[in-house]
Amino acid sequence: MTIKPKQTSCLSIKQKAEPTPEGEEVLKRLKEVRGDHEIAVGLSGGVDSSLTAALLVEAGWKVEGITLWLMSGKGSCCTDGLIDAAGICKQLQIPHHVIDARENFKKEIIESVVQGYEEGITPLPCSKCNRFVKFSPMLEWSNEKLGIDRIATGHYARIRYFHEDTSEHNNQKQIINRHQLLRGLDESKDQSYFLYDLSQEVLGKVVFPLGELKKSETRKEASRLNLRTATKPESQDLCLAEHHGSMKAFLDNYLPPNNGEIVLKNGTVLGHHDGIEHFTIGQRKGLGIAWEEPLHVIEIEASTNRVIVAPRSDASQIDCTVGEINWVSIEPPKEDLKVEVQLRYRSKPVVATLTPIEPLLKDIQSKRPYRCNLLFQLEQFSITPGQAAVFYDGEVLLGGGIIEKNNLG
Repeated sequence: MTIKPKQTSCLSIKQKAEPTPEGEEVLKRLKEVRGDHEIAVGLSGGVDSSLTAALLVEAGWKVEGITLWLMSGKGSCCTDGLIDAAGICKQLQIPHHVIDARENFKKEIIESVVQGYEEGITPLPCSKCNRFVKFSPMLEWSNEKLGIDRIATGHYARIRYFHEDTSEHNNQKQIINRHQLLRGLDESKDQSYFLYDLSQEVLGKVVFPLGELKKSETRKEASRLNLRTATKPESQDLCLAEHHGSMKAFLDNYLPPNNGEIVLKNGTVLGHHDGIEHFTIGQRKGLGIAWEEPLHVIEIEASTNRVIVAPRSDASQIDCTVGEINWVSIEPPKEDLKVEVQLRYRSKPVVATLTPIEPLLKDIQSKRPYRCNLLFQLEQFSITPGQAAVFYDGEVLLGGGIIEKNNLG
């Protein structure tokens, strides 16, 4: 569905107040971007994507809005988001296209998330959604339907395009023939962790206008431009949880109760559960058991339908295996590499030695056959199979992959 704006007597966005110094820098960079200044902006209905579109309009780009319809119902990925995205496009006087992506979202995200929990892992749907549902499909659609081969989103991350990039090695500058993904400058909002799975082809066609802004500056710029979403609260939950009320409610909608045991490592039964999908590695609260000391989930056995618990001291590991690696900013390494690893979105990076290992037989023909072992400098608590381990060198995201399931017992 496409809605094209009517010409009205509304004030142009350029007639608003002067931008902040930070906003002025963003506008300057957008004006200096090489190539045609035509772009499709992914609009969720939040303030970040709204300001992304507004700044591009203010910088003189030809902008069209795209909203993916992911689910029916209320929530940021549903009706609420569609309404606000449409309102922003009307305010900016740009076309708005709504793409029905519900079937693709169900296939790529909902079904894989449910399957993951059934298998005793805790999936990370956001990075997979970015790869399979959002970025590539939006690029393909905008190219085919609009003749536009660039997209922008409101993510807090940065891209260093290969023709602009050099690195120091033995006191000599070398050109790196890759698009590099960098952290956003706002440490509290950096979203590069969720973007590790994007391909070089996609990174070369994406613009992140907010990568060098702080969230507080985003709010100021949105208020300056009188955007309708300037004060809209941020969504605090995963969209699946937001849509269903909680992650438990989402899973209960797809998986029937399956009673099993909660046990110690030696097999002592401490209690019972109604489904392994309601537990995650490291979990302490909500276990429904009593013991002489606090216990944490250290393993989830799908084959026996058991949840294994132990004291915190048994819930840490010095290493883990990572598969399905996407090498982003560097070529796949052939030797050991010292890296900083982020094991979950809000965690601080930790130092580890990355050792490349042979791909599994089943993955040899896949696009992501790369695997590695991570040996941490210090033991890490609650390393969770199914989640992403993302590798950094300072602000540069080197690559990332999915933590494979280990048996701690």
